[in-house]
Amino acid sequence: MLATKDRRIEQLEAQVSELKGLLAQALRRIAELERQVAQNSQNSSRPPSSDGPGVVRRAKGPSGKKPGGQKGHKGHHRVMVSPERVNATQEVKPSTCRKCQQRLEGEDSRPQRHQVVEVPPLTAQVSEYRLHRLACGHCGARTRAALPKEVPSTCFGPNLTALLAFMTGRMRLSKREAREFLVEALGVSVSVGSISAVEGRASAALSNVYQQAEAFVRTQPWVNMDETGWRQRRRRAWLWVRATRKVSVFRVASTRSKSEAQGQLGEDFRGVAITDRFAGYSWVAPAQRQVCWAHLARDFQSLSQEQGLAGLVGQALVAQTSALFHAWGRYKSGRLNAWNVGLKLAPIKKRMRAFLELGAALDPGRASRQCSALLKLWPALWRFTRLDGVEPTNNKAERDLRLAVLWRKGSFGTHSPQGSRFTERLLTVTASLRAQGRSVLTFLREAMSAALQGKPTPSLLPVEA
Repeated sequence: MLATKDRRIEQLEAQVSELKGLLAQALRRIAELERQVAQNSQNSSRPPSSDGPGVVRRAKGPSGKKPGGQKGHKGHHRVMVSPERVNATQEVKPSTCRKCQQRLEGEDSRPQRHQVVEVPPLTAQVSEYRLHRLACGHCGARTRAALPKEVPSTCFGPNLTALLAFMTGRMRLSKREAREFLVEALGVSVSVGSISAVEGRASAALSNVYQQAEAFVRTQPWVNMDETGWRQRRRRAWLWVRATRKVSVFRVASTRSKSEAQGQLGEDFRGVAITDRFAGYSWVAPAQRQVCWAHLARDFQSLSQEQGLAGLVGQALVAQTSALFHAWGRYKSGRLNAWNVGLKLAPIKKRMRAFLELGAALDPGRASRQCSALLKLWPALWRFTRLDGVEPTNNKAERDLRLAVLWRKGSFGTHSPQGSRFTERLLTVTASLRAQGRSVLTFLREAMSAALQGKPTPSLLPVEA
């Protein structure tokens, strides 16, 4: 009888132990789900567009100011074009005095200038080449004339090809919208399929330009790198960007992986990669990497919302990150020199490490894992203090990716590898020329003309390179 009771007690104790384990597991799962529900653009990498109505956005400036330009703000006014660019000039003189009505004569040495900018009625210029076929009086063979070398074999000239590539690749118009513009504004009849063919020719003309930009980026002392989701043939893909100060290169790839990152940077990469903490960049040595502090700030904000000591550690890390950005902002605005900003960052760096070590020593959990991982990446947190040009954030790559995100929202990706190549090359040209202050449409015209004539394409690289 006692033996039976003992076995029953052991069974009940085992069941209680099992239930306690299940309860602990359920509580951890609930806590994780609550953390995910509480995520927003301020404590995670989620975009602001995903925030719910209860999320209070941080003010982007001092409160109490009226919209528009503030007192003391230097105004922006339309600058008149130079006299050599004026197409027609008309001298307008008063005929009589406004007071006594007497006749006026003479010249004003400094007349008031008023310029009116107008666009003439748009119309496409159509050139027809009549290729004659003549019979030889000696042998009777008939020979048809060939097109001149400067004439394209297609129906669209280099300027129209450049304009179409600009509309779909830079202005992000759909093919149907581009077709509507050509019909309405220029009187050019074109099919959607023809626009796709034009994009293909434009992409081919930019092939060497793209390869040149890729080779340039791999030799730079630092490169910002990031990636975002894409669709190709309705399948999951990824759009990567490698951004330097003046040249950015985009690439559509089927994977988001370590091997893809290695292939894009090159396994012999010797510069500094500015990235987020995505594991695909783990092959880069911490001494050659700068981890984005904007991402860390959101991670610390999320950690500060934890309960207990983990939340206190998170709050301390948030405070130190704010101090870091404040000091760096003063340096970028010229209020601190390199020596003084180093003095400001030294105690921040010391306190940051102490708080990370405290967090790593906590009971096993998200806080301890996160802090331990950052301690392993410690040199990558401070590379920006040792190499000129390296920023503490990956904002350059993220700004360039916004162009691609807007394109994706309108097109839902690409429908073929050829379409992906067009996207890569047009985004590369657009982002790079914008950074250099150069005209995208002018560059496309030059590239299309060079391709037609078999001449070298224009360079995408900055002049100082």
